[in-house]
Amino acid sequence: MEAINGNPIVIICGATGSGKTTQVPQMMFENGYGSAISSSPNATSAAAPHSEGMIGVTQPRRVAATSVASRVSHELGSRYGPVVAHQVRYDSVTVGKRTAIKFMTDGILLREIEKDFLLSKYSAIVIDEAHERSVNTDILIGMLSRIVPLRAELALEEPGKHYPLKLVIMSATLRVTDFTENQRLFRDGPPPMVEAEGRQFPVTVHFSRRTQRDYTVETVEKVARGHRKLPPGGMLVFLTSQQEILEVTRKLKERLGGGSTVAFAQAAEPDNQTDDFEDRTGARRDNDYLDAERNDDSDSDIEITGLDPDADDAEFKVDDEPQFSRRESSGALKPHILPLYAALPSAQQLRVFQTPPADHRLIVLATNVAETSLTIPGIRYVFDCGRAKEKHYDIATGVQTFEIDWISKASASQRTGRAGRTGPGHCYRLYSSAVYERYFADHTVPEILRTPLEGAVLQLKAMDIENVVNFPFPTRPDAVQLTHAEKLLSNLGAIAERDGRVTATGKEIMGFPVSPRFGKMLLLAQKRGVLAYAVATVAALAVGELFIPEAHTAGGAKDKDDASNSDYDSDRDVRIARKIADSEAHTAGQQRHQAYTRAQARLSNLDKQSDVVKLLTAVAVYAEAKDLSAASKICSEYYLREKGMSEVQQLRHQLHNIVSARYPAATASFKNVLPKPSKDVVKILGELTAAGFIDQVAIRADLIKDNASSGFGRKPRRAGEVAYRTLVPIVDEIDRTLAPQEQEMQRSVFVHPSSTLAKLGVSAMPDYVIYSHLSRAAPATIDDSEKVPRTRMHPLTTVSAKQLALLAEGTPLLEIGKPIGKIEDLGTSRQCWVSLNFRGAGWPLPPCKVLQRKSNRGDWEIEKVIAR
Repeated sequence: MEAINGNPIVIICGATGSGKTTQVPQMMFENGYGSAISSSPNATSAAAPHSEGMIGVTQPRRVAATSVASRVSHELGSRYGPVVAHQVRYDSVTVGKRTAIKFMTDGILLREIEKDFLLSKYSAIVIDEAHERSVNTDILIGMLSRIVPLRAELALEEPGKHYPLKLVIMSATLRVTDFTENQRLFRDGPPPMVEAEGRQFPVTVHFSRRTQRDYTVETVEKVARGHRKLPPGGMLVFLTSQQEILEVTRKLKERLGGGSTVAFAQAAEPDNQTDDFEDRTGARRDNDYLDAERNDDSDSDIEITGLDPDADDAEFKVDDEPQFSRRESSGALKPHILPLYAALPSAQQLRVFQTPPADHRLIVLATNVAETSLTIPGIRYVFDCGRAKEKHYDIATGVQTFEIDWISKASASQRTGRAGRTGPGHCYRLYSSAVYERYFADHTVPEILRTPLEGAVLQLKAMDIENVVNFPFPTRPDAVQLTHAEKLLSNLGAIAERDGRVTATGKEIMGFPVSPRFGKMLLLAQKRGVLAYAVATVAALAVGELFIPEAHTAGGAKDKDDASNSDYDSDRDVRIARKIADSEAHTAGQQRHQAYTRAQARLSNLDKQSDVVKLLTAVAVYAEAKDLSAASKICSEYYLREKGMSEVQQLRHQLHNIVSARYPAATASFKNVLPKPSKDVVKILGELTAAGFIDQVAIRADLIKDNASSGFGRKPRRAGEVAYRTLVPIVDEIDRTLAPQEQEMQRSVFVHPSSTLAKLGVSAMPDYVIYSHLSRAAPATIDDSEKVPRTRMHPLTTVSAKQLALLAEGTPLLEIGKPIGKIEDLGTSRQCWVSLNFRGAGWPLPPCKVLQRKSNRGDWEIEKVIAR
């Protein structure tokens, strides 16, 4: 605490489980920081003379902010607990002027900086879990590195009116060189580093001798054996996705039987189609990590257990500490299996913090949302698969891939620390020490280096930071990223093309708490009189992943081998049972497919070529629910993700309030139910969407002049095989050593199978498509193979060439050609028809008749468009 009081900026590092998240805000409160009422028990003016304002604590995730706030409130007791508040998106618990400690997500604090750059309501800011390095966290740290000295200067100039601001950056596994060696970030020298005490309880780490390719099978085996042999204590199992959690839950239930599991809705995971790959060699290669294990040093200082039963059983011989002792043997425990992932409804997420039923062992199956800041009571054993599913973004092409890859050593340390929060623990790593040393990076790549930055760039420019490249980022993004972001903002009209300053349009877009693309849609919607529909559409697009893929709807189906576990006595009975099970499964599968197809058809009824209208229909259908039970039934009937749809409704309401405040004449009172839109409204929504994604347009490859469309060797037989080309090429250079079909595959994009367009015939496929993003299928495991993946586009709406020309008017995307035909000379001006095309791509667009005037430079400029 002395280091915090004595320095304006402090970095606190330390081992996981040191309790920094809860202890540091409490210590600061007890030493006088907090609200102006100075109600802390041990506060003295000498301890913290400039304590006016709240202590703000940021967390990268909502569930962490709410759970930590609850814990701190409980630990402060009945007298001071009520001064703790939290604020996250869609959920806020405040205590007004009495708030002394406020937990929030980093995005909430960024919004407050936009309104009050000095953060006058705060006496201290604590940035927790800084090692996660989200874009918001990095921007916050850069902003605060300037706000802290500014507040100090103002406090000297106007004491009593302004007070210094304290900044505390906390992390267990922070790459400190990004901060200590960054002279641009901290101009007065690096802040002092404080080492927090290590975890309160020791954790024993157990590596596997061999890393299995199918880690989900190994996870089931390890957890099942551990449940039967380990002393009492909760288990936290790290997996990569919700789909894996579903699979492991089912298999654990089969293996362990009895116990209890919590039913939960399925969410849409990135759907990587197996047919999106074309095998280049026809052979699969061994993983490199197997070679690492063959060369593993048998004299490793970490005891490694083998895969044989005797060796595996040895690692489960754990002393039963007194605090975990009980009257019954561990074998009598029943499993209490709970999921934990980001898409899970909040009420179900909170179940992991509740005491399991008597005589049950808590087994939490989680993604990396449980990696930091969450203390699940009673967790004694961690099972770490060592992988995570991450979104990778190609800066140059905009292609996204969801890939399962190794986590970093820092993340592995965080996961291990989850076992030592409430008592001595054990971490079972389902990978070898050789793989850990060779393939695990020390730290995770910061998000700011692998994500689009247009929102962040506009946010910074709106704060009068004109030259974003000079902003004190903890890790400076690539110049290409910033260039792409500014180019997009220029295409949207948010910044001026010449000087990069925020335009009046950009300032209006900034008023909406959504991405610049969506802000542009809302801005145009109020001019076209379709705000209510646009708000619902933007809310759906912003939340995303609302539909459950058909492949994820068979959760209740049984495996064919289930019949072999029955009590039948003869082989004949077993064969008959299997036939019956196969027939029933086939019939059930057909019924599910038919129900799914009917639901998608109903949602696509308004416009069979528009995915964005399908989204709007889903929002409208859900909005008709009168209570939670009805909402759940609708989600089940239409295969919608329940938590996502709930968030859409909340964001709808939030955006409506913001829009109403800004455009009171254009908005009516909020209504849950959306009336059926007319054909004109549907058309306008398509144009608004195209305006927001004007640079993300694709044209049928066979429409491009001189295109070698025969490179695939055959004509497409279905919609998903029709090739398109994007405005920005998806590859910098074609590999000429590949076969012609593979070269075409490299440069082309295809409609995603989940799109409404995928149901059309080949001849009905539109000439132009506006898409939300591109994705490229990635292997489901690290066991890679030599395949050429297809790049899929996720369509939003279709547009005509004439609409494109109109929407691109006034943007750098539109290139004006030479006059066509007769020119009508009007002296200092002229009327003529001019050719149009997309700049750089050369796609022809319908010509238009314009009025041109000579500029001061002597060239002709368009003053007015007369006809199209």
